[in-house]
Amino acid sequence: MSAPSDDRTAVYTGVFDPVHLGHLEIIRRGSRLYDRLVVGVGINPEKESFFTLDERVELMRQIVTPYANVEVLPFTGLAVRCVRDVGARVMLRGIRTLSDMEYEFTMSLMNLSQDPEIETVFLMAKEEYSHFSSSLIRQIAMFGGNLEQFVPAQVKEALQARVRLRNQEH
Repeated sequence: MSAPSDDRTAVYTGVFDPVHLGHLEIIRRGSRLYDRLVVGVGINPEKESFFTLDERVELMRQIVTPYANVEVLPFTGLAVRCVRDVGARVMLRGIRTLSDMEYEFTMSLMNLSQDPEIETVFLMAKEEYSHFSSSLIRQIAMFGGNLEQFVPAQVKEALQARVRLRNQEH
């Protein structure tokens, strides 16, 4: 059952595997625009995750603690349903590049077809974060590269620990 709709609540959904400074910048800006920002941490059934859903939720909760109006929830279905379930009518999305714009435009139209009362609001990434992607950050971690410019300290530690664990298993 959905909560009553609230115009001052937005939901920022993603897989966040891992969460990086570009995501955190969208969260910071979104927390200033809305009275309540819910970060919905989801799954991508087409990809194997580096971190479990519970681990990603916990990492996100750790890094959003400075923002009193931000909460973190896991979800496993459609993002548009997550927005409706928390009582929001706005889905917040970050856009890095023109290819993101094409993808997000298509996704926003699909979301409207699923729930015409939910609007998508786009925030452009700051230039210094426009080249960040979780998949590239995972590759940098796997090959022992410098992560400090891409992720918060807690995420760097978690990535390095996961790489050590994976290397022990192989």
